[in-house]
Amino acid sequence: MKSNAVHMVKSVVVLASGLVLLFASFANSQQVASKGNSTSLTRHVDPYIGTGFHGHVFMGANVPFGAVQLGPVNLSQGWDWCSGYHYSDSTIVGFSHTHLSGTGIGDLGDIAVMPTTGPVRVTKGRLKDPSKGYLSLFSHRDEIAKPGYYSVKLKRYNIQAELTASSRVGFHQYTFPQAAESHIVLDLEQGIGWDQATDTYIEKLNDSTVVGYRFSKGWATDQRVYFAAVFSKPIRQFTSLLVTDSLGTTTPATKGTRLKGVATFSTKAGEKVKLKVGISPVSSENALANIRAEIPHWNFNKTVAAADAAWNQELQKVKIEADSETRLKTFYTALYHTMIAPSVFNDHNGDYLGTDKKVYKKASFTNLTTFSLWDTYRAANPLFTVIQPNRVNDMINSMLAVYQQQGKLPVWHLMGSETNTMVGYSAVPVVVDAYLKGFKGFDANLAYEAVRATAMRDDYGLKAVKELGYIPADSEGESVAKGLEYAIDDWCIAQMAKKMGKADDYAYYSKRGKNYQNYFDKQTRFMRGRVAQNQWRTPFNPFESRHRKDDFTEGNAWQYTWLVPQDVEGLVGLLGGDNAFSQKLDSLFTAKGNMGAEASNDISGLIGQYAHGNEPSHHITYLYAYVGQPWKTANQVRFILDNFYTDKMDGIIGNEDVGQMSAWYIFSALGFYPVNPANGAYVFGSPVVNRASVALGNGKTLAIEVKNNGPANKYIQRVSLNGKPYSKSYILHKDLVAGGKLVFEMGNKPSITWGVAKQDRPQSVTSQP
Repeated sequence: MKSNAVHMVKSVVVLASGLVLLFASFANSQQVASKGNSTSLTRHVDPYIGTGFHGHVFMGANVPFGAVQLGPVNLSQGWDWCSGYHYSDSTIVGFSHTHLSGTGIGDLGDIAVMPTTGPVRVTKGRLKDPSKGYLSLFSHRDEIAKPGYYSVKLKRYNIQAELTASSRVGFHQYTFPQAAESHIVLDLEQGIGWDQATDTYIEKLNDSTVVGYRFSKGWATDQRVYFAAVFSKPIRQFTSLLVTDSLGTTTPATKGTRLKGVATFSTKAGEKVKLKVGISPVSSENALANIRAEIPHWNFNKTVAAADAAWNQELQKVKIEADSETRLKTFYTALYHTMIAPSVFNDHNGDYLGTDKKVYKKASFTNLTTFSLWDTYRAANPLFTVIQPNRVNDMINSMLAVYQQQGKLPVWHLMGSETNTMVGYSAVPVVVDAYLKGFKGFDANLAYEAVRATAMRDDYGLKAVKELGYIPADSEGESVAKGLEYAIDDWCIAQMAKKMGKADDYAYYSKRGKNYQNYFDKQTRFMRGRVAQNQWRTPFNPFESRHRKDDFTEGNAWQYTWLVPQDVEGLVGLLGGDNAFSQKLDSLFTAKGNMGAEASNDISGLIGQYAHGNEPSHHITYLYAYVGQPWKTANQVRFILDNFYTDKMDGIIGNEDVGQMSAWYIFSALGFYPVNPANGAYVFGSPVVNRASVALGNGKTLAIEVKNNGPANKYIQRVSLNGKPYSKSYILHKDLVAGGKLVFEMGNKPSITWGVAKQDRPQSVTSQP
């Protein structure tokens, strides 16, 4: 992993002023603006941001929350190719229909398509000897990437490749040179990262249609993708081949794990051959039906325009204006990245494949997958409750269906498989938050049953939690990380029980919500692993982080000591009161120490021991507000906004993690952040907007105005809500979604009064609607 300090310096962009969100009524002619509903905002999205460093974002064509992510796959593999593409690469071995965005594990890459000319090649080949395979070099100068569209020239074949998509259909357009032997290879073997084909099938239905399936295992333990591929011109010859050895020897076959299909044509110079590929988790018949329902025509440009319109509709929910295109690109690309997943995992008719591998017909909700919950429960899911309220019920119903099929809520759910990746049962805060915020489109009793059943299991240290109140460090790996996450989740269950009038459960889960206290060592003043009631694990080094081999998960004691967003007041008490808490928090941002050679690459974006590149740190800068020092929050938040997010390829300081890194930016740029994932409160920080208009999905709009904003004026002096003075350093969700106007007045020195009084500070328990 390269130096975070080097990356930080490399990424610093000091701008003349912050993001500005637009109202047409007070447009500023000096600012770069996106004005009115008629102006497309997709032009401000740069899909390259995050394709360098360790961002791991998806590159290619898709629509918001679509099942299809159609994009290029590089020959290289490894951690920085978890999405299949990294900006440092110059090879392409195909265009696959499913990809992950921002994850730390690679998978998917299903149904790869590669156009070629000349002799048929059915293996990827090697960079040192490309002639034996079909790989091609490309140049970034020959690429175009924007929401819903991707184009690149394959140098080896002089083929212009263009891609677009609907929700369940990938649309390809290849401009061929003159050639007697032009091919489109369908590679059912190829996958990304851990993915390995376990069973594949291909069949030619007629002179322009091929169908089949690809089953695989990897991170998703049992993934099933059915497809239908429809060509715009008759196939002169179609061959299905099984690769039988490492030399590329083939034999005719329609089934196998190394199966390739080759459609051959003769082409004229400049001839466009188009291909529509529908995918389905259920059947090839449904895949064909998805094509008929979503792209029944052959107008490629029409589909590009439809994809652009779909993205623009979502981006319009937050209209922005900025003093520079750099700020616009950073903000809108972040907003774009929050909407790649969770992704649709059903067919146009509602059919989907459950976690139990049963087909559920014509579901009453849109089933979704790719739930990176350990990451997204912190900010991405709360963001959806603000700007995507119409999708929240589908997300919760999808999670409840998973519970009914596997006996617990999803942990890290991918393509109908439970990966059990990361610690905690992080669907709980998401479900509880939706319930407490008043969402009604799911069965609340089933939801409570699900969160409770998930918390009452015996696996992953939960038996010890129930019996001892902590997980002995010598009995379970990552014991502290698991225990702290469980305490957050249990606190959430308590709040749901309270609202439902379940007094006994409220008392029980409230007690479990304070189990974080059992990991706090008063002697060292850190969270650490304990092996018995009166014995800590030794030796202890708060700087050390041994990746998944010690008491923490992708972090150390410095970072995890603050993982108590559900009871900050309690943590303040453990650390000795307001002053001691503040001093300890100050030291987090200056502490220097060696994490060790085995530390996770995920620990990036360092300020002292604060690690913005990984999610357990994301709420920490906002904790100063709880002890009446909001100006310290402003200092750190503004630094992160300006230095750890840029408009360059390496402009995301760590794994994007399916929208969480970007959600932090969106919230913080607007001026507030959900420290507690389920208490309905957002803590104020240091907005980099001058004005904002946020469509809330209920017909109402939140207007934000930031007066006297600028690089030096990062401290909130006063706040007003709907024309009345507002002294609190937080705002409740119920007040935010009621719409109206929120005004911040900024200055270049900390206010000695705003947000300081105890009654104005954030509280862990608030009054939800």
